[in-house]
Amino acid sequence: MIRLNIHEAKTHLSRYLEKLTKGEIIILCKRNIPIAEIRPISPERKHKRPIGLASGEFEVTPEFFEPLPEDILAAFNGGNT
Repeated sequence: MIRLNIHEAKTHLSRYLEKLTKGEIIILCKRNIPIAEIRPISPERKHKRPIGLASGEFEVTPEFFEPLPEDILAAFNGGNT
């Protein structure tokens, strides 16, 4: 992790771009107080993610589709049913 003050970042940003592409994170500071974080963007996938990666790993039983108990519903509604 690299900490840079704004002036250093403005002056030498191109110097730090290569480090960003290698996965480094830059913490941007104003008068040595962190104000922002600059992270590399993950590369786009070359292939679409296949559907069904967890096929056969678990089974969704019919109980999954039944209504929730009243106490759990109340918790989701702030205690009011």
